[in-house]
Amino acid sequence: MQTDSAVAARRKKRTRLAVRYLVLILAAAVILFPIYITVVDGLLSPQQVVHRPPTLFPLNPHWGNFATAFNQGDLGIYLRNSAIVTIAVMVAEVLTSVLAAYAFVFLRFPGRKILFFASLATLMVPFEATLIPNYQTIQKIGLFNTYPALILPFIASGIGIFLFRQAFLSFPSEIRDASRLDGCGHIKFLFRIVAPINRPIIAAFALFAFLTSWNQYLWPLVVTQTNSVRTVQIGLRQLAATNFNQIDVVFAGTILAALPIAVLLLAFQKQLVSGLTAGAVKG
Repeated sequence: MQTDSAVAARRKKRTRLAVRYLVLILAAAVILFPIYITVVDGLLSPQQVVHRPPTLFPLNPHWGNFATAFNQGDLGIYLRNSAIVTIAVMVAEVLTSVLAAYAFVFLRFPGRKILFFASLATLMVPFEATLIPNYQTIQKIGLFNTYPALILPFIASGIGIFLFRQAFLSFPSEIRDASRLDGCGHIKFLFRIVAPINRPIIAAFALFAFLTSWNQYLWPLVVTQTNSVRTVQIGLRQLAATNFNQIDVVFAGTILAALPIAVLLLAFQKQLVSGLTAGAVKG
């Protein structure tokens, strides 16, 4: 038979759990409400969008707004360009960060600490401070209005080097010694042992790099001139400028531009959580 103290403890635990879930539900509602409103406005007519009080549920959804935004805004071209640039930047950042972090942890060479702190120092330099030098460099080497102009300034990441170095530091030295005795070289050891073990952190950083590159606006606006290489963020801005009296179409275009990000977050949410958790434990 349970004592009164045990019953009270169980009730207290249930109350705390209920409060915790209530707070999480409220926080999720606050975060998701703007996204929901954007989806709703993308399914309304222009008159319904500006109507007050606002419409919270589309009774007669205008699905044609998405086709209009995709065709009139040439979003197919912009989405293609963003996909090419974003995938290239993501792969380059992950590869260079993994290689640099491996060198800082497992290799011994003069100036190793100085180079590592120099890579960390890049995190303290705002992108706006490097905008003009990067633009002048791109112009001088003849890459203006090309895909390489959108990719080259972002092929390395100081935050990626730092995260992977912290993860690799906790790697057991005994495994490296055993692999060396078996004749395992650095490249084989990195890509067959170190990288697979740290897969959650690598996946989390890859997703972070994808999101950052996909949402770039200022740099693509500066170094591109034609729609053949411009990215989706610029396409949305042009869609809003040419359809200022069709705000529903602009909302529909925004949803189409955000769709790849939403799909990635839903598909790789486990890897993202695992990577962040592993980074928190190892860091």
